[in-house]
Amino acid sequence: MTYMVYDDKLTLSLVQEACSLLDVSAEVFLKLFGEHFFLFCKKAGYDTMLRTLGGNLIEFIGNLDALHSYLALSYQEMNAPSFRVEMSDDAKMLLHYYSDRKGLYHIVPGIIEAVARDFFHSKVTMTVVNQTDEDKRTGKKEHVVFLVQQTNQTSSTRGQDLSFHREEELLRSMRVRSATFAQTKSSWDLIRAVVLSEKDGVHCTFTPCYPDKMWVEERAFCNAFPFHMVFDGNLKVKQMGVKIQKFLPSLHARDATMDQNFTILHPQVTFTIDSIMKFINSQFVLKSCKDKNTKLQLRGQMLWMESLGCMLYLCSPKLRSLQELQEVGLHLADLAQHDVTRDLVLLNQQRLAEMELTNQLERKKEELRILSQHLETEKEKTETLLYAMLPRHIANQLKDGRSVKAGEFEVCTILFSDVVTFTSICAACEPIHIVHMLNSMYSKFDRLTSIHDIYKVETIGDAYMVVGGVPLPTKSHAHRVANFALGMRLAAREVYNPVTGKPIQIRVGLHTGPVLAGVVGEKMPRYCLFGDSVNTASRMESHGVPDHIHLSTSTYRALKDAGFNIQERGQIEVKGKGQMTTYFLMGNLLVSEDSIMGREGGQTCLYKDDLYVQSETESDSELDERTVTVRKDSCHEGGLGPDLSQLQPMAPFAWDISLPFETNKHRYNTSTSSFPSRLCALF
Repeated sequence: MTYMVYDDKLTLSLVQEACSLLDVSAEVFLKLFGEHFFLFCKKAGYDTMLRTLGGNLIEFIGNLDALHSYLALSYQEMNAPSFRVEMSDDAKMLLHYYSDRKGLYHIVPGIIEAVARDFFHSKVTMTVVNQTDEDKRTGKKEHVVFLVQQTNQTSSTRGQDLSFHREEELLRSMRVRSATFAQTKSSWDLIRAVVLSEKDGVHCTFTPCYPDKMWVEERAFCNAFPFHMVFDGNLKVKQMGVKIQKFLPSLHARDATMDQNFTILHPQVTFTIDSIMKFINSQFVLKSCKDKNTKLQLRGQMLWMESLGCMLYLCSPKLRSLQELQEVGLHLADLAQHDVTRDLVLLNQQRLAEMELTNQLERKKEELRILSQHLETEKEKTETLLYAMLPRHIANQLKDGRSVKAGEFEVCTILFSDVVTFTSICAACEPIHIVHMLNSMYSKFDRLTSIHDIYKVETIGDAYMVVGGVPLPTKSHAHRVANFALGMRLAAREVYNPVTGKPIQIRVGLHTGPVLAGVVGEKMPRYCLFGDSVNTASRMESHGVPDHIHLSTSTYRALKDAGFNIQERGQIEVKGKGQMTTYFLMGNLLVSEDSIMGREGGQTCLYKDDLYVQSETESDSELDERTVTVRKDSCHEGGLGPDLSQLQPMAPFAWDISLPFETNKHRYNTSTSSFPSRLCALF
């Protein structure tokens, strides 16, 4: 951002938008911006540099071009304006402002007035007296002349007060000393003693002394200042340093002129003596134009020699780095020993290296930020996949490197289901058709697990196993699994047999009892259930009837007073269990099919729960292991249930497979695009 060059069209567009929003004119806005820019420069570390430009406003403005030339070392593509102060015959100050950037001159009064107020304790008012477009070799240049009026010269008043106090102190001291020495010394000794005693307070005016003749040889001068040039009023070259002769041999030609060999880059004025005299206090930057292979630029000061009628250009190469030094074909040895350009090149080379390192760090920082975002996205995908395989609290414990202890659940309801004649279907069609059929069926079942908030344990082939009350204990575990079973039966009717083209049929078995649950294995760990209740639930499924939900006696007792339509099947022989009285779940008399399937919009609560709080003597880690959560909501007489409107589809890590055997078009159809499918492996 700091070293980026912005087009002036963008700047002017921003100004127009800001003026439109603030309902102010562009002149007022730019002037305020100028004041703010001055304060910004002070806070950015340029305060001391700005204060040393001059002792008064005229000197300050006269050295602005030199400051811009210095800043160009850091901001090479900076297109800075030029300033020139002119005193009119009636002692009025005229400020000439030159710029290639049109429409921004109103910034100048804001800056100058802020400088005068802050640095020189004076009030300045500036008015535009002339504005023209001058034809220059670079195209159109805006030239604006401001009349600068300074008032309330508090600094002058302060100086007068200090001078007055100093005079008073001096007179008082003289009186004291005269009383001391009047009786002992002569009048001359008295005056000399007073003057010498006050020598530190007397301000002397310095007058330079010039020699009668120059004690410098022409050869020594040209060697000491190897890049100087002298030219007359017609720009004819009269004298030059030894290095200029080396790199620009065209200047040796007879009648060679400055404008034939150089162009003025700064200040951007025409190459005439009159134009140069107007900017005599500015720093001049010239570029060689005679030899296209030479990129040499010179920077220095113009001095007018009145007696000779000639101009002395005392300069040195304008260089920013060692790379530029090599590009123009120079070496450090070509620069004079006293020339600070040597130190400037080396220091600036170090600064450029640090600046490049800073830019690299910024780029690396941005790359790391982007990588961090990608990493966070991938982490979310991984966690989504992990939470689909294991309960969230179990997965978090494994991620933290903690062991997961097996937990005993006193009561829960387990469900098993399988597809009727699944073996025959597999033998009669292609494997991919089986995959499509199971994917369609399991996608619907998985959605129902979210609706009824039960845990899917696993799928093996056509077998589907879920449990209610594990790993989150809940009093309504049997109700949830029963409603889920009713939903399974309805969903199965929407999936077609790839062989017959008719809806498939499933057997469902439920049993309620105690289990032990925990994570087994290190590779592909699974949260598994253990205990006789699992075997009994499996027997209920295997001894069931197609398209029926088979209940054990314990599940019947949990559901008999909850509004479910249950029919007794009677005594049957169960493998490994002997005679058992079992039941068929026919439906739910209190809840509609749409509610069971989650088709009704809005928030629908089917269950009323109080989760058990298991926090007797357990530590915080044990609480996390056993997932103690208290949830009490008020919905339908204080019931607790999932918010169907907030139901999220399954995670998008699953494989999407086309579903040719998915839906009965004459029945209710839930769009599967909202529930990405999951491919289940066949064992």
